[in-house]
Amino acid sequence: MALVRESARQFAQTHIKPYIMEWDESQYFPVELFKKMGEYGFMGVLVPEKYNGTGLGYQEYITILDEISKVCGSIGLSVAAHNSLCTNHILSFSNEEQKQKYLPKLASAEWIGAWGLTETGSGSDAGGLTTTAVVDGDYFIINGSKTFITHAISGDVAVVMVRTGEKGDKHGVTAFIIEKGTPGFTAGKKIDKLGMRASETASLFFDNCRVHKSQVIGEVGNGFVQALKLLDGGRISIAALSLGIARGAYECALRYANEREQFNQKIFDFQDVGFTLADMATKVEASELLIRQAGYLKDMGKSVTKEGAMAKLFASETAVEVSNQSVQIHGGYGFTKDFPAEKFFRDAKLCTIGEGTSAIQKMVISREIKKDVK
Repeated sequence: MALVRESARQFAQTHIKPYIMEWDESQYFPVELFKKMGEYGFMGVLVPEKYNGTGLGYQEYITILDEISKVCGSIGLSVAAHNSLCTNHILSFSNEEQKQKYLPKLASAEWIGAWGLTETGSGSDAGGLTTTAVVDGDYFIINGSKTFITHAISGDVAVVMVRTGEKGDKHGVTAFIIEKGTPGFTAGKKIDKLGMRASETASLFFDNCRVHKSQVIGEVGNGFVQALKLLDGGRISIAALSLGIARGAYECALRYANEREQFNQKIFDFQDVGFTLADMATKVEASELLIRQAGYLKDMGKSVTKEGAMAKLFASETAVEVSNQSVQIHGGYGFTKDFPAEKFFRDAKLCTIGEGTSAIQKMVISREIKKDVK
């Protein structure tokens, strides 16, 4: 684990840190960086070696996301989306032929992956999809759109959930693998975001897009069930992303508090600042413990529905709180782009929204703990 952490830390310091504000300001998605991360094994962390992956587990994956996100949440988000959504969907539910075809390219980052569930009218209401697929011989004709899709423009392949049955039917959604360049499959313009600006986000459009039945993942009508299972593990990813952002925000505040002097003393020595940093440190540690527990259960092949939601809820809210306090400790400098606190502050908020809002996590948790009532 120490070797994994050191490798991720050195990579982030060398290849990410010098460029983060340049990428942030221009909303530049550094495809070449992800190709290099593929060489380091960061883009196929959970993929077995026989498919050109690293073959590691969730503990190592959490560590990699933590170290990268501590430097730049945008890059951490894209690593998470590629690994835990597109790649992991194919790894978890595809047939052997599909795995052999796509996983080696995704694990090496020869191809960048996207994953499409969210639509304009159905965010958390994943059962209300309006994008449809109609059978036409050996093909499906897909019409509709997806929004807020990471790597929509630069992605070489996307796993997309499309309605093939009645609206609201949990067995009425099917998952398709669709390659870039397929006629009728296009991306919209890049969305101008508050934070996570170097992680590309756009819409996907389907205009009579013909997709062969061989591109269906699993059984027709099983896509919604697959997506829900995938999101259980995906929440661990966002929790680890949140942990890295919180840790980065805390560490830069800690350094600043030990350098900045007011009234002839370090501001850390003011009780209000010292106690605030103590709270920040405690919540960062508590976040990691929740995430590590969820990762352990995932590696053991056990259910992580409750634990993943708890980790994601607590870690994402902690990222927002800690990054907010980091700006406050920096004072006026925290409101400038000369210090890293403001970027952590902007990036953190998405963690409470993506892959299920905090309210959705509470709904999942409450549903799970109700099962414990005797």
